[in-house]
Amino acid sequence: MNTFLQIHPDDNVLVALQDLQSGTEIGFNGSTIKLLKNVPAKHKFMITDVQAGDPITMYGVLVGKANEPVHRGEVITISNIKHDANAFHEKEGNIEWQKPDVSKWETRTFNGFHRKDGQVGTRNYWLVIPLVFCENRNVSVIKTAFERGLGFAPTEVYNEQVQDLVSLYKEGNVAAIKEYKAEAVAASAKRNTVFSNIDGIKFLTHEGGCGGTRQDADALCALLAGYIHHPNVAGATILSLGCQHAQVSILQASLQRLNPAFDKPLLVFEQQKSASEFAMLSDAIKETFLALIEADKVNRQPAPLSKLVIGLECGGSDGFSGISANPAVGHTSDLLVALGGTSILSEFPELCGVEQELINRCVEKDTSDKFIRIMRAYESQAESVGSGFYMNPSPGNIKDGLITDAIKSAGAAKKGGISPVTDVLDYTEYVKKPGLNLLCTPGNDVESTSAEVGSGANIVLFTTGLGTPTGNPIAPVVKLATNTKLAQRMPDIIDINTGTIISGEKSIEEMGEEIMEFVIKTANGEVHTKAELLNQDDFIPWKRGVSL
Repeated sequence: MNTFLQIHPDDNVLVALQDLQSGTEIGFNGSTIKLLKNVPAKHKFMITDVQAGDPITMYGVLVGKANEPVHRGEVITISNIKHDANAFHEKEGNIEWQKPDVSKWETRTFNGFHRKDGQVGTRNYWLVIPLVFCENRNVSVIKTAFERGLGFAPTEVYNEQVQDLVSLYKEGNVAAIKEYKAEAVAASAKRNTVFSNIDGIKFLTHEGGCGGTRQDADALCALLAGYIHHPNVAGATILSLGCQHAQVSILQASLQRLNPAFDKPLLVFEQQKSASEFAMLSDAIKETFLALIEADKVNRQPAPLSKLVIGLECGGSDGFSGISANPAVGHTSDLLVALGGTSILSEFPELCGVEQELINRCVEKDTSDKFIRIMRAYESQAESVGSGFYMNPSPGNIKDGLITDAIKSAGAAKKGGISPVTDVLDYTEYVKKPGLNLLCTPGNDVESTSAEVGSGANIVLFTTGLGTPTGNPIAPVVKLATNTKLAQRMPDIIDINTGTIISGEKSIEEMGEEIMEFVIKTANGEVHTKAELLNQDDFIPWKRGVSL
């Protein structure tokens, strides 16, 4: 295994692929670099001496500037460099893309749920949604009733542990409680015996719908409409209080914009018009059950791979993310795009410094202009509240080698591969064009994943170097570890290990093809992701301007 890597020939830093001790001599380009300090794996050290103000280059782009002299062989840290990134401007030239060889997949299909509007789902869910946080408790009541009644309730392993402890306590055996060790139970997919073609009922509770700005309510309704319109959803039950900002009429208007011929079942119950809470919930349960009978009549049927829409996401990123998992996912994205499918790259604060490359990859100037406009508005909005994209890296990111936002961004953008950008979407806009789409979201994992699915992603590829359990209520989230240590340490949340790229066992292209095969199996319903098995149903709408 190599001990270091130069990602791009123009870089003036090397990445440590394993812990390197102070005094180690590194042979590079015919010369020797002596390490002046310990360099932890995933961190970077200088190839040459630089002075204060000199550029630090990685992935072939500017990722920071030295704020003091940094010597050859010295590790870069938040103390000796600061964030900086290349400026961006209008589109230059036209993109020429050499498509990857996709001959082995051209006749492949997946078995999905076909909707009347032409979309194809990878799952078949029913949604129960509150239009305002006041209805969260009522949604919880319906959730308990349906999950237990239909067999979707997760296995209560922790409840069983508490019962064991209660029994020991009643016996007066405190010593046994201190020695008690629970046995792990492998998560498994819960299948109901009533509706065999329904994957579950999902409940999108949230803290919005009233009390914020009217724009917040409009954005929430637009996001919820994207979920109802989504191919993984058969229909929805809506609970409304009645007096909130997020009115039923706003949701209905959002659905009409997505599909003027919208005809999915939409069951609406408004508490302030009901005889009682009991009457409303009883009606909601009965009408939802009748709708489930109809939703269960849809069977999986073959569909071309071009009907797949993949979200490209990362969270808990580390210094290996941009070397292993992200470029591998980028190759998967390129394969899907070459097959006529769609991918969505989001997290605009994590595209800082690579904007010009993405601008130049846009197929049309109107598309690149929209990207420029949204990026500049977002950055300006962040700065107006005393923040900025440079504040995006988390303590965990920094600890594991992502020292500046530009370093993080240059690696994060690799998830988008090298295919042309066919469209740019503002938050809550739904995909319309096949190919690589850029979607404006914050870098927050759950807000961004929630948005990608709301824009049509029927599977999400989520890379992580530190480990995160993030999932989604209606779309399978495939978790990819950037390094083997993480995959071995957290096997209960990781689906695929791309650390074999770091060890040299597999190439980026080989790993990208393996991911493609896993995507197909997941789309078929043959495989349930770890997030699905753990019922990791994360959903957070973005209150625009607050998050990075």
